[in-house]
Amino acid sequence: MKKPQITIKDIARALNISPSTVSRALKNHPDISQDTKNAVNKYAKDFNYKPNTLALNLRMSKNNTIGVIVPEINNYFFSSVLAGIEEIANQADYNVLLCQSSENYEKEVRNTKALEATRVAGVLASLCKYTTNYDHFQEIIESEIPLVFFDRICIGITTDRVVVDDYKGAFTAVEYLIQTGCKRIAFYSSPFHLEISKNRKNGYLDALRKYGLTVDESLIRVCDTREEAIIITPEILDRPNRPDGFFAINDHCAAGILYAVKLAKLRVPQDIAIMGFSDGELAKACDPMLSTVEQHGYEMGKHAASLLLDKINGVTHGQYTNKIVKTNLIIRGTTR
Repeated sequence: MKKPQITIKDIARALNISPSTVSRALKNHPDISQDTKNAVNKYAKDFNYKPNTLALNLRMSKNNTIGVIVPEINNYFFSSVLAGIEEIANQADYNVLLCQSSENYEKEVRNTKALEATRVAGVLASLCKYTTNYDHFQEIIESEIPLVFFDRICIGITTDRVVVDDYKGAFTAVEYLIQTGCKRIAFYSSPFHLEISKNRKNGYLDALRKYGLTVDESLIRVCDTREEAIIITPEILDRPNRPDGFFAINDHCAAGILYAVKLAKLRVPQDIAIMGFSDGELAKACDPMLSTVEQHGYEMGKHAASLLLDKINGVTHGQYTNKIVKTNLIIRGTTR
């Protein structure tokens, strides 16, 4: 059975000395005798005493913890971002306190309030896809806690943010589909109030217009999960003028399209070409493997953490910084 965590008061009670004496002995204070220091340190070691870092930081008005809010932890892109954040944070001796909104607005609000109450040194956040009210993030700033958005951002709040070049990534992906023979390309998107959706849709539309292709609004759908794509795609494939290409907002959605296309006995990429966005492990697990836009989540995480630490340390880059991470195409088996 795991031993319960002991406190300074427990050590004081066991050794029949005051808690303040225990505290000073643990800090090697010169006023405490060596015998007392030895007894305190031996007891602390034997019973696996661990100092309460959060309480200590709060007493010292210092907190070496940054809070991170992500929509999903089990998403390859966000886990890559977290790896980048942790690398930079650990190098600077900061801890990372992770919160998951689970694509739930109310939970996101609770996350921000919990981080604010904990008085973290700063917050990194990527919005829940259903968030349209940003008051809880404004409260973070009004509490003088530095805030940096990444990936899914809020442009209505003046603070630093890190995004990938969503427009260029989408434009390049759709342009490739067109250049390899696609003439009717469907676009599956996240909700359109999100900046990533707006920018990727604009890239999609501009690529169609550049090559003189008709924009068919019925081929633009809000669909950003594998499950939704499996449900929606068969209806689109049953049309007399079905699309010959799909551009998906993420690889999970693209994988659902691929499943539905194969279920309809259509060939990929000969009959239908598919392009995703992210380049996670899922893209390589599909058969055929997904062509996709590499999103560089690890680099995004490093940039976001570096910007936040600069803000914490009083280093400014103007009113705010808008860091854009470049994307690149990864061509595999789902495109020609």
